[in-house]
Amino acid sequence: MLTGKRILLIISGGIAAYKSLELVRLFKKSGADVRCILTKGGSNFVTPLSVAAISEEQVFTDLFSLKDETEMGHIRLSREADLVLVAPASANILGQMAHGLAEDLASTTLLATNKPVMVCPAMNPMMWEHPATQENLETLKTRSIHIIGPADGDMACGETGTGRMSEPQDIHDSVLRFFDSHKPLSGFSALVTSGPTYEPIDPVRFIGNRSSGKQGHAIASALADQGAVVTLVTGPVALPDPEGVNVIHIETAQEMLDAYKSALPADIAVCAAAVSDWRTEDQVNQKIKKNGAAPKLTLTENPDILKTISNATNRPALVIGFAAETENLIYNATNKLSKKGCDWIVANDVSENIFGSNKNHVYLVTENGHEEWPQMDKRAVASALVDEIINHTNTIKLKEAAE
Repeated sequence: MLTGKRILLIISGGIAAYKSLELVRLFKKSGADVRCILTKGGSNFVTPLSVAAISEEQVFTDLFSLKDETEMGHIRLSREADLVLVAPASANILGQMAHGLAEDLASTTLLATNKPVMVCPAMNPMMWEHPATQENLETLKTRSIHIIGPADGDMACGETGTGRMSEPQDIHDSVLRFFDSHKPLSGFSALVTSGPTYEPIDPVRFIGNRSSGKQGHAIASALADQGAVVTLVTGPVALPDPEGVNVIHIETAQEMLDAYKSALPADIAVCAAAVSDWRTEDQVNQKIKKNGAAPKLTLTENPDILKTISNATNRPALVIGFAAETENLIYNATNKLSKKGCDWIVANDVSENIFGSNKNHVYLVTENGHEEWPQMDKRAVASALVDEIINHTNTIKLKEAAE
């Protein structure tokens, strides 16, 4: 969830410094790279060795380190991070920040940074309520410093009140929300269908389409990675649920449509599932036995999910369908675009791409024509499609701003 993000964690003095070790562990588990500055006060509660062991990085402590400062370490640390987080943030370091003091490596780095800064206050309740602390906080807020906590509860000093540092999981989640809020699709919701549908003939047999679900699941993940709130409605597949995605498991086309409708409204809809076109008119409750003659099945059409969503009163602003064809690819995909009423069609020739493979060769078909994408990994196709969605949403934003 934080893969590729670089966090500079400043651990200042206070008994809550021990919580910072768990915070580092949570960030690492989420994929972030974590560097730490340990103040002189902080080192009275946790050791550089313990912080280094968990962060798997060098711990920085001294502004006047000959080794580090030959490379202007305080500047480098302040600029290489995506976020500077102070946890715990003592009353002292909050005062240093508010007054622009540069007395040690931590305060100098904070003064030199051009990156977002978050602080997690931790102190005695009386110190928290003191007018000087509150004035310092108001000053920091005017500089767009993000403040997490503090919480209420029992303090190490034996008093009870406001001043406890927020729990590591809460801080971690706040950082996650911060990064999500700066992603291109933050504030957008998306619905994705994936996999096949199974239409029962009897309790042990079904009609279905071939589909691994790899492309639909990859699209759901790519949308979530760019900040969208994603609901994935999937038929039976042998894939794990994507992280950070709300997943609804279904079997039949009607169940898929019902789940899709219940998840509306949404801003973006991507119908990547291979929905069975037909189902048996009458499902048999017992297994059909072989008797030397093939059973006669009466089929009826399933609901058209793409057409239904494209023409719904609460229609998503962008509806994308998929077309799996074996001939006349562009012609058939263009006709489907018109008949269904969707905005885009992602078309591929399934006689060319083996079902279940990790690669795909697709065409993006719109009312303005079509664009061929080279054969690539399905995750790359998903990323390319989401890039197109981002460009589309940015265009809409610009038009709305102009109006």
